[in-house]
Amino acid sequence: MINKEELLMRAAKPSDDALKYHPFFKGKIQMVSKCAIRDMNDFAIWYTPGVAAVCNAIAADPELSYEHTNRANMVAIVSDGTRVLGLGNIGPRAGMPVMEGKALLFKYLGGVDAVPICLDARNADEIVNTVRLIQPSFGGINLEDLEQPKCFTVLDTLRADPAIEIPVWHDDQQGTATVLMAGLINALKLVGKRMDNIRVAMIGLGAANVATVRLLVASGARLGQIIAVDSKGILSRNRKDIELAQDKYPDKWLLCSEGNEDGLDGDAGDAMRGADVVIGFSKPGPDTIRKEWVANMAKDAIVFPCANPVPEIWPWDAKEAGARIVGTGRSDFPNQLNNSLGFPGIFRGALDVRARTITDEMCLAAAAEIAKCAEDRGIDDDNIIPTMDELDVFPREAVAVGMKAIEQGVARLTMTREELFEKAERTIRASHEMAQLLMREGAIAPMPADL
Repeated sequence: MINKEELLMRAAKPSDDALKYHPFFKGKIQMVSKCAIRDMNDFAIWYTPGVAAVCNAIAADPELSYEHTNRANMVAIVSDGTRVLGLGNIGPRAGMPVMEGKALLFKYLGGVDAVPICLDARNADEIVNTVRLIQPSFGGINLEDLEQPKCFTVLDTLRADPAIEIPVWHDDQQGTATVLMAGLINALKLVGKRMDNIRVAMIGLGAANVATVRLLVASGARLGQIIAVDSKGILSRNRKDIELAQDKYPDKWLLCSEGNEDGLDGDAGDAMRGADVVIGFSKPGPDTIRKEWVANMAKDAIVFPCANPVPEIWPWDAKEAGARIVGTGRSDFPNQLNNSLGFPGIFRGALDVRARTITDEMCLAAAAEIAKCAEDRGIDDDNIIPTMDELDVFPREAVAVGMKAIEQGVARLTMTREELFEKAERTIRASHEMAQLLMREGAIAPMPADL
């Protein structure tokens, strides 16, 4: 018997703890040195006068910036705070705790140094220009929590810009879609259905679901079998509002004109009727997706309500309504479809081969490897995807991404599979050991028990 009251209390605990511990630690990240400092004389090497020789070397050959500085392992997390989690437009200052958390995950799970950069930007052009200006300092750019259609404009503009020499990635699009695809690969194996023969209802058509559509089609799903729903209803050929705004929302118009081959109209419940899979990235719940809608889905339904911080439907309600497999974005429920499984390993692989971009094929390679990591140790209905403490997934994912980048000709460095794994595993292990050392020596205070 499900104790719903106990489950709801457990679901509220992370928020309660977060308000206690954030002010105690005054944030989650800091800068530490990585070079040896034997005595004050060493600053003649690391700073003036010795550093001038390094500056001249880079001026003569800009690629040496990857060798003489930390650029090869440095990512900027760029946000304007307009679409933070499920909280909406809360601004750059309120978005900073999320970006710090992102940097923490980058470091601990991927060994990647990441810098939160929350911008008081007013439009897409300001963000695009900022990224152009800061790229000499970084090996990659992680766009985060940008509202639509700004998020599409910023990403597409920067990826198409020949002056951008480093990967620009939008985690809410590419990262979330990659991990969701990994979960879907294994869920379909368990229910005995094929990617090219499923009906998919998509609730919400923001950044994550737009990217998911792209990866679904690249994986063999038919666009006509995808039925998307936004705040005004099902996307169909009858949506004149989208037709008139197709220049602004081309992905929505594509789903109106080429998706939904049965020409359905109505609401989310109509879209879900008979669907094999429902993917929610919409308004936080509960009850954004209703139990009766789940009950009307196909046999062995797969339900992925991924809104944060509260999924569109609680997992226990979806199961009671007949769903066989349920995954959410939360770590306190089974089958966490969280992009934290994706971006640390994907950037690790991209940085290690100095990729110029992160392609959809690199994302699909990551998704396949994440799914295989789970399959190798065994999957079941409540265990379709690795958890973040299965740390072998991140170097394996890095290898898959790096090898695909080399295959596609977007890597500056060529390495063997074995060399990539050794480098990724060593870098990530060093990050874990550093965190443990700092805690053991008291440089990081222990978690207080009395807050």
